[in-house]
Amino acid sequence: MTVEKPRGTRVRGTRQASAVATALASLPGFCSAQDIHAELRRRGETVGLTTVYRHLQVLSEQGAVDTIRDPSGETLYRQCGSTGHHHHLTCRVCGRSVEVEGRVVEQWAEKVAAEAGFTSVDHTVELFGLCPDHAA
Repeated sequence: MTVEKPRGTRVRGTRQASAVATALASLPGFCSAQDIHAELRRRGETVGLTTVYRHLQVLSEQGAVDTIRDPSGETLYRQCGSTGHHHHLTCRVCGRSVEVEGRVVEQWAEKVAAEAGFTSVDHTVELFGLCPDHAA
């Protein structure tokens, strides 16, 4: 897997940006900034946690990573497998995540927006449940 360096970052240190992107690509599923920082330290990289947050924000704005909020409200990051609009179904126990299409959600969002006279509406849908390994 080739990891591209983030372009146009508003933060210093292309070495640090590359290190964050590489660490994120190597981690499975969605991870917190602290998890990514710990992976960088394990690799011997000297990148501060604040710098990790800044680079993740830029990568998110560029669409290079997906972000979700876990049930506690913490933002989690993952290098995305697809470029189109999609949603995620994430296990509450192990964090395993799969990308899912949500045509019904898309249609509902368009209908609600049109009924209220809104246009150019964006949305975020995060689904959490138990994966087959953790189902009761």
